[in-house]
Amino acid sequence: MTMLPAIYSEWWANLALDVGVIVLAMALDQLLPEPPARLHPVVWMGRMIGGLERLAPWRPAAALAFGALGVALVVTAWGALAWLAMLGLAELGVVAYLLGGATLLRTSFTVRGLLAAGESTCRALESDDIGEARARLQSLVSRDRAGLSAPLVAASAIESVAENTTDSYIAPWLAFAVLGPPLAVAYRATNTLDSMWGKRGRYEYLGKCAARFDDLVNYVPARLSAGLMLLSGALIGLPVRQGWRVMRRDRGTTESPNAGWTMSAMAGLLGRWLEKPDHYDLGAEFPLPEAEDIARGNRVAKLTAALGVIAALGILALRHWIAA
Repeated sequence: MTMLPAIYSEWWANLALDVGVIVLAMALDQLLPEPPARLHPVVWMGRMIGGLERLAPWRPAAALAFGALGVALVVTAWGALAWLAMLGLAELGVVAYLLGGATLLRTSFTVRGLLAAGESTCRALESDDIGEARARLQSLVSRDRAGLSAPLVAASAIESVAENTTDSYIAPWLAFAVLGPPLAVAYRATNTLDSMWGKRGRYEYLGKCAARFDDLVNYVPARLSAGLMLLSGALIGLPVRQGWRVMRRDRGTTESPNAGWTMSAMAGLLGRWLEKPDHYDLGAEFPLPEAEDIARGNRVAKLTAALGVIAALGILALRHWIAA
């Protein structure tokens, strides 16, 4: 199925355009900052979710039902809006489809932003400024950072970069490969719902469907991301067998059924103990990490992104060939 007019109906031409969309989106991610909040679709998603939250009942059964309806509404609405936008761009021609599609896809992922957050935390630790390192960590984790030691700050940064290889870029790219920018935008809406509602305490029932749906859609991307991470480690000379062993052993120790795959793989590849006190221990037989290990983890994540693009392009080519 294609959004482009009949003049562009050859499958290879459509494939070339979609390859152009993801390549240009990657370039935008590397060269330009995040769009301003007033123009960023993810910010609009958050406002929509916040508006729904103000209407939510909080009794368990009612909150659970409202949360399920909220997930259906938000994900469907944003996927449909992106679909209509792409249809309109297709009618305007190839250039509009390419530029508009790349801009829309760019809002669903980030590579540079994730790695830059890790790098800034690394620099602060290297300068022995633990206060600044904890502050820089804010862009990566939501946990309480006040009492974190330098090794736990490093571990938190590495864990977050490893976990977010899935939802920051691998999953959106896979969604794009399957059904273009609309599915990537719908994925980002799913992930935003989980980040806002998928919590314990007050959100236990309201966010239960958001959390479970996010677990479902990330099931394949998380495991693919872990596999690509191990391959990345092999390519740069890290102990991939050790990474595989630790991943197989520790992947199920996290509360999330998906996060443990990439985090434990990273722990094994780096040979470092990644600990979240009272929650999980990954690679507990290894030394605690230091600042330089954040940089090593970023290198693995960057190569994982490169391999992820290749995987997405392969799926994209298969999709266009089947649809021809």
